[in-house]
Amino acid sequence: MKLGPAHDRVEVIAGLDISLSAGRTLGVVGESGCGKSMTALAIMGLAPKPHAIGGELRFAGQDLRAMPDDARRQLRGAEMAMIFQEPMTALNPVVPVGVQIGEMLIVHEGASDADAARAAVALLERVGIADPARRARASPHELSGGMRQRVMIAMAIACKPRLLIADEPTTALDVSVQAQILDLLLELQRDTGMAMIFISHNLGVVSAVADDIMVMYAGRAVETGPAQLVLTAPAHPYTAGLIATLPDIGHRQKILPVIEGSPVNPRNRPPGCAFAPRCKLVIPDCRAAVPPMVALGPSQRAACIRVAA
Repeated sequence: MKLGPAHDRVEVIAGLDISLSAGRTLGVVGESGCGKSMTALAIMGLAPKPHAIGGELRFAGQDLRAMPDDARRQLRGAEMAMIFQEPMTALNPVVPVGVQIGEMLIVHEGASDADAARAAVALLERVGIADPARRARASPHELSGGMRQRVMIAMAIACKPRLLIADEPTTALDVSVQAQILDLLLELQRDTGMAMIFISHNLGVVSAVADDIMVMYAGRAVETGPAQLVLTAPAHPYTAGLIATLPDIGHRQKILPVIEGSPVNPRNRPPGCAFAPRCKLVIPDCRAAVPPMVALGPSQRAACIRVAA
């Protein structure tokens, strides 16, 4: 995907190949700026304009790129839903949260105002908010961060979507609330059978929910595979670096490892492998061409010249 006017477009996402079945969760991991959220926005049809998207984008057999705006808008919220990473900017600050939840049912299912209001209270109860009838009348600023996130989840599941994209849904929440939100999402998935794309910069959080993992760097996937395999036998140096930064409760360290250097700017990608400037295993050939994704077995792939060799 490219952003900006035609004469000054920047390629922010390239070469992604994502496939997701009902009832499964894909964890998308990477540092800030790697293209995780932009990938989600592109899938939802919410990428900032002007932009250009190439390739195929299909959902339940439908070509999303060829779909008229009105049809895409109806699909969004009803069949595909997204939890945004900052509820305070995603929720309307002056409208009671119950009204905002009920609006989903009014727009997509033709519910009456009274039915939508009752359903909103039931959804707030479903996502674990105490005294839901009172909370439905509250404005977003009257709720805690964890409660606002639960409101976002209630809005997202109101129409029982087949695909839920959760973009950093536990960011800025304390550990106990994080665990509650993760448990809630998994419970909802078990009950509805929805597919889920879970986006995070935290591999530890992703490991708790994902069936499969896609690691992104500089707008590209550098490794994909079953979560357990990627986490225990990483093939790409960047994946290994991310795993090494995770704290180990059984091994006390004064200073946690870091990946030295900074992520690349999409406007100034280096030639060859974008991770080469930060990679401890770099060789001259790494800078010659962008490494392709190479199959390591029936399910794991990595984009590293050392794997290809």
